Amino acid sequence: MILLAAIISTVFIRPAEILAYTPYNTNYKDGYDQLVWTQSAYNPVAALGREIYIPDPKKPDQLIFSPLKQAQDLFIDDKDQIYIADTGNNRIVHLDEKGNLVRILDVKESPLNKPQGLFIDPKGTIYVADTGNKRVVSLDKDGKLIREFKRPESKFLPASFKFDPVKLVVDKRGFLYIAALGGYQGLVQLDPTGNFQGFFGANTTSFSLIDMFKRLVYTREMYVREISKLPGSIASVTADQDGMIYTVSKDVEYGQIKKLNIAGLDQLESKGDFAKSDKKTSYGEMAFFDFQNRVPLLSDLTVDLDGNITVIDSKLKVVNQYDSSGNLLFFWWGDDNAVTTKLGLVKTPTAITTNSKNELFILDGENNFVQSFRLSEFGALVHKANHLTQEGKYEESEALWAEVNRLNAYYTPAILGLAKAAYKKGDYTRAQQLFYEAGQAQGYSDAFWQNRLVWFQKNFGVLMNVIIAVFIVLFILEKWSKRSGWRQKWRQRKRSESLLVQQLGQAFYILKHPIDGFGGLRYENKAGAWSSLIIWILAMASYCIMQAGISFIFNPAVILEVNLLTIAVQFLAIWLAWVISNYLISSILRGEGRFRDVVYGSTYALFPLVLVGLPLTILSNVMTLNESSIYYFLYFGLFVWIGLLLFWKVQSLQNYSIGETSVSVVLSLITMTVLGVLIFITVGLTKELTDFGYSVFQEVTIR
Repeated sequence: MILLAAIISTVFIRPAEILAYTPYNTNYKDGYDQLVWTQSAYNPVAALGREIYIPDPKKPDQLIFSPLKQAQDLFIDDKDQIYIADTGNNRIVHLDEKGNLVRILDVKESPLNKPQGLFIDPKGTIYVADTGNKRVVSLDKDGKLIREFKRPESKFLPASFKFDPVKLVVDKRGFLYIAALGGYQGLVQLDPTGNFQGFFGANTTSFSLIDMFKRLVYTREMYVREISKLPGSIASVTADQDGMIYTVSKDVEYGQIKKLNIAGLDQLESKGDFAKSDKKTSYGEMAFFDFQNRVPLLSDLTVDLDGNITVIDSKLKVVNQYDSSGNLLFFWWGDDNAVTTKLGLVKTPTAITTNSKNELFILDGENNFVQSFRLSEFGALVHKANHLTQEGKYEESEALWAEVNRLNAYYTPAILGLAKAAYKKGDYTRAQQLFYEAGQAQGYSDAFWQNRLVWFQKNFGVLMNVIIAVFIVLFILEKWSKRSGWRQKWRQRKRSESLLVQQLGQAFYILKHPIDGFGGLRYENKAGAWSSLIIWILAMASYCIMQAGISFIFNPAVILEVNLLTIAVQFLAIWLAWVISNYLISSILRGEGRFRDVVYGSTYALFPLVLVGLPLTILSNVMTLNESSIYYFLYFGLFVWIGLLLFWKVQSLQNYSIGETSVSVVLSLITMTVLGVLIFITVGLTKELTDFGYSVFQEVTIR
């Protein structure tokens, strides 16, 4: 009886736990590309379209099994009716919301040929991208042909353009936006009568340093022989209830998903919480980096009623979901090598769509049926909270985000939602802490600015009194030192300083008179091993402090674990590579400097790092992004200063002209690069040789 009660309680009292199992893993990646495991956002519900029976052409009174074949697209209309582009069977399959067959559309008056795209407007008009016939057809509610849209005649359409429609949407005006196979020019925009209106939402061509070099040195004839570099083509297109057009592109490294307004401008560009200033936002996630499959292949997308964008990766078999601003919410993936078919595990995701209940439907091209997914409790909670946040209702979303955070303390969107709610309520201290925990620089900067303003308002009087007192003390010391002769005594003391102190003082002299100062190192022995070692250690320490201590709004890596040993080794490696390369090149170019002169000079040139590193690190922690121009001016100015000192060092120690110095510096940098490549290859070969030797040893030992 006790065992029976336990079984009953397991089955009937806790059904959610039984149904919670999913054959896939659900994850999230934060702004630092760290993998976070989450509860399932969606649970598999059913497999639809597996049992399609049609009248037997030979025996109309009997039904025969007619499964889907190479189906390519999926669409759900306003009444949650399901339409499938059954490409291999040259037909459209219409199912009801439960997956029961309603009818087969084959357009007998003008048969379809490899249809790959579908769209049904609110009036019930069916648009089909009839790829094999190189046209788009529109059908009425009964499936009768209304008209066909073939390749438009226009002088603005390139003669080489091939009109092979694969996906399409139709806006409220009746304008068609058609994704053509390999159409790198963008979506083909046609008016309701089929006239060509232009290309819409085209991708841009990437431009690399190699391309820049080619542009500088190539002749026109060489350019003509180059293979044309074209932008990626649009793979699929969809639209939301507000008329925004969404595209997903392949062969594109950044900006694979676009949310386009009527002017064709991307509304996702630089809009996410972790968006980069260089507009290089990449979509398509993978749990673990794979060198063989490192580039996602996003093939289709859908937008639900809350504006969430769900996109499928047909190569990695991953489903990715982003909110209306392009922020990642979830991505899930399973073991596609499984022999048996499991509900929820999509072998080959071909198309995706959503219904009025925000349920997802994914077309499985390998198993030839449609799988439906329903939001889990956790997924619904995240969607509801995030929707309020996207609408600016931060305080209303706080309780929901708190519950999400309770369920998964590592889920960054919940931390960000709580941070935004705290900021909205004026709790800037908590907001600053939460933004830091989430790693969101802009929010942290805004909260810190508010906290800094409050601090200044409270302590302005005390601060001004301290500043005035300091100026008074300095003024009194100035007058007293003049009358007491203290300065003269200090100068006399300075002349009797030790050699080490004088050599260290040479670093200050170099900052004022670099050419003469570096000449003093060579001809007057104003540098030594101990002074150089002290300056080098201070410079390395200062560099390590900068890398580990600069505010994370300017250096986000500090929020993660910083390995000071790695930083120190990198600093040493770069410095040694410069010293060796510069000495070798200077020797070849008949420079006069000795090896120790190059070592001492290269060390003394790092002295600005000693002077500026720590103050800049402290200053960065009291600055916000509003003062970023000041910070970056000081930061990059520091390294420009060091670079100029190294240039003057070469010029002075080697007795070069400016032109000879420039050649020497450039060749030294090239030599550094070559040394780095050689070391990398040598280490790689050594490891391979070591592994080979160990394998041979194991083989001999076993035998």
